[in-house]
Amino acid sequence: MMALLDTATPAQAQRHISVMREEAVAALAPVDGGTYIDGTFGAGGYSRAILDIADARVVGIDRDRQAIAGAATLVEEAEGRLAIIEGRFGDLKTIVHDLGIERVEGVVLDVGVSSMQLDTAERGFSFRFDGPLDMRMGGDGPSAEDLVNEFAEKDLAALIRTFGEERRAGAIAKAIVAERANARIDSTQKLAKICESVLGRSPDMINPATRTFQALRIAVNDELGELLRALFAAEEVLAPGGRLAVVSFHSLEDRIVKTFLAERTRTTPNVSRHAPATFAAAPTFIPIVRSATPGDEEMAQNPRARSARLRAAERTHAAARPEGDPLAYGVPQLAALTQFMARK
Repeated sequence: MMALLDTATPAQAQRHISVMREEAVAALAPVDGGTYIDGTFGAGGYSRAILDIADARVVGIDRDRQAIAGAATLVEEAEGRLAIIEGRFGDLKTIVHDLGIERVEGVVLDVGVSSMQLDTAERGFSFRFDGPLDMRMGGDGPSAEDLVNEFAEKDLAALIRTFGEERRAGAIAKAIVAERANARIDSTQKLAKICESVLGRSPDMINPATRTFQALRIAVNDELGELLRALFAAEEVLAPGGRLAVVSFHSLEDRIVKTFLAERTRTTPNVSRHAPATFAAAPTFIPIVRSATPGDEEMAQNPRARSARLRAAERTHAAARPEGDPLAYGVPQLAALTQFMARK
């Protein structure tokens, strides 16, 4: 079939490249007549590749209104085969059913923040540019500025330690609280400078604000909870033989995907400290790609790809299982954060 035209400008193509696109779409193995969910539409890289390979239908989901607005040309080119929905991929089961779709043949997720978001200063995702301390993917709910200025010191330290895996989280939280006593911390550069004042410059060139920014972004957008909900939803909506492909970018995300698929593909009894031992349930997935990383060429061309990892599996005929305790799948829970987000 005729390939869709690549209508992205050179600047757009450089700003956002779908990581491990060929490998992820190959794992999906798109077929004519199938329906596929691109749960993290972004610039549409995975959607475009699926539409090029097969005469299939794609539903793209993104909570970022800028990504939705940027999809207009691709939607027109797809001639009815592509629908774009503004929403969270954790709600993909509801989204799919609201569209009148009972089952799909594939779900692909590219987890985390997009290069388009990182490269837009006013979104507040990056310490490389000065902008408002926002970090909200969908523009709703509490921002990173709210958390930095209103969270108690001990809770801020726990957040940075848990979601940023930052060893000196306590010192950073203390410095933040001291600084905000003088003036509200409302920009990315103000926060980045606080992190640098505590950690100094690293000889390995990793910016000292990296882990703190990651922690705040994950917290503001509930990224880990959304990921697990998306995995549960994918299990519900995938037809037997349908495939799930997930590209993650750091250990917290990958741990959730790895744990979920290990539990869902296991044929021996499950033994967990969170639940009593049970008889083995029929596996709901069969492994296709246990773990894959980008090739040297892709990592050289796209630095963002260096930390990426792909995992993929095929849905069996077994009934979907109950969702279960998020802790059992590696999703950390912070009571103070849950309460704060609910109040705001």
